[in-house]
Amino acid sequence: MAEALTGKYGPWGVVAGGSDGVGAAFAHAMAARGMNVVLVARRVPVLEASAAEIRAKYDVETRTVALDLGAPDALSELTRATSDLEVGLFVYNAGGDDRSVAFLDKDLGTHLGLVHRNCVGPLEAAYRFGGPMVARGRGAVVLVTSGAAWAGGATLAAYGATKAFDLILAESLWAEWRTRGVDVLGLVLGKTDTPSMRRAFDAEGKPYGELADPDDVAAEALDHLADGPTWIHGSDTPTGGSPFGALSRRDAVLAMSRGASAHGDDT
Repeated sequence: MAEALTGKYGPWGVVAGGSDGVGAAFAHAMAARGMNVVLVARRVPVLEASAAEIRAKYDVETRTVALDLGAPDALSELTRATSDLEVGLFVYNAGGDDRSVAFLDKDLGTHLGLVHRNCVGPLEAAYRFGGPMVARGRGAVVLVTSGAAWAGGATLAAYGATKAFDLILAESLWAEWRTRGVDVLGLVLGKTDTPSMRRAFDAEGKPYGELADPDDVAAEALDHLADGPTWIHGSDTPTGGSPFGALSRRDAVLAMSRGASAHGDDT
């Protein structure tokens, strides 16, 4: 299995948003399959501890890049920090929202920061790292998105809109690159057991309910990198369409709004 991953895509993987939750699960799963891993996040102590654990457990190389993915020059800096590596797999997992409130109850700067991390970030990452993959004729890109992308919903305005951007971006890149040796997967998550998800539910005093295991999410995604453009974790039809099916857009928005604070999280 290790050879299948590194042989098909390349020796190094990058996980943007790799300090905990789904991102950390991806890093471990990639390393378990023999891939060297670059971990990208803001918190240096957490990054270094995670990298040391992965090196010791899987006997692979690791590299840490401490970056705020919401910063304007983050992706250009990440490109420089990995310029000596052949990156065969890029997972963009940043941009969760741990506070689900009405649109006007968040300041404008918070909304704009989310747009930068969830829209500008993955687009720039796909361009900077996907370009060399297409040129080499091998590689894979995973954009982690959310069930909040299926329709608009109360308290999900900016978050859902950015995740819809990620979903369409992934699907479009899959259509362009699928004959060029590069797999692209838009990974759609529902409620997943991550620190961000727990903070969101704790803030509202709500029970967690049934949550997906990040390790299961990462393993399943790696197993299905070539089954894009979209993989819906936990669905009986993971390559299918919106769970709202034949509902009108209006009814889908109303249905999403009833579960507004129970959107999927991805960090």
